This record gives sequence, structure tokens and C-alpha cells, in this order.
Amino acid sequence: MLFDPVSSLQNFFPVFLSAGLFFIGLTGLLIRKNLLVILMSLELMLVAVNLNFLSFANIYGFESAPVYIFFIICIAAAEAGVGLALTVRVYKKFKTVNIENLNLLKE
Repeated sequence: MLFDPVSSLQNFFPVFLSAGLFFIGLTGLLIRKNLLVILMSLELMLVAVNLNFLSFANIYGFESAPVYIFFIICIAAAEAGVGLALTVRVYKKFKTVNIENLNLLKE
């Protein structure tokens, strides 16, 4: 079988897209100070992981990939619930969602 560069690029395009989405999410996670933007960046990173996992499962023929992807989506939903509850608590106490105020919640 000969190497087909077009087919190879079509197979690995979702991997490159996933890497781009992951680094956009990582940048938002590290740079931003707003708790809602940080949660959205974390969700974007989890979507990128799902896309990466699904594309590799498609390339290598891994049949049970949707089970693992469903598990990751459930973890993302739980993380969103806890994160939004924390965001509501921070907003009620400080009237802002800046992460610099999270240390003051210990009091």
C-alpha cells in the first residue's frame, strides 16, 4: 500500500484542530482572571480531549470510544455544576467573579 498524503492529512486534521482548541483553552485558563471564563476554558479543553480521543479511535478502529467519551462528558458536567455553584457563592459574597477573591472564602 502506497502512502497517500491527502488521506493522511484528512485523518489527522481533527487531531490538529483538537490541539489548537486545547491550547486556546489552556491559554484562557492561565491568563484570565474571571471565574466564568476559566470554567469555559476548562470545558473547551475537555471538548478538545474528546475530539482528540474520537479522532484517534476513528484512525485506529477503537470500537468502545463512545463509552469513554460519554464518561468524560459526565465528568465535564459535574465539573460545570461544582464550578457554577462556586461562582454563585463568590458572586454573592464579593459581588464580582474575580479569582483573586477566592482566598477570602476561607474566612
